[in-house]
Amino acid sequence: MAGDMTIQAFQSLIRDRYFETDAARGAASTFLWFMEEVGELAEAIARLERGDGDPDNLREEFADVLAWLATLANITRVDLAEAIHDKYLRDGGPSGTK
Repeated sequence: MAGDMTIQAFQSLIRDRYFETDAARGAASTFLWFMEEVGELAEAIARLERGDGDPDNLREEFADVLAWLATLANITRVDLAEAIHDKYLRDGGPSGTK
């Protein structure tokens, strides 16, 4: 692995690089960009399932989805690491299956 990065560090990286542009775009328009990236990830997974997938493209699409999720969190002022902790780690996390 090239190097470990915390969720908090990644969210900060995205904020430092893109916040001004992202905030000007707003949450609703940014959500549309996020969904486009989710669609591209879905296509990459479908290609993989058909046997003609590109592993490098699949990795890029996962990275893009995570970046756009961090972008949405930044402009809506959600700390992803804190949200993950509160939902999945505090008090043993949720019960049941996902």
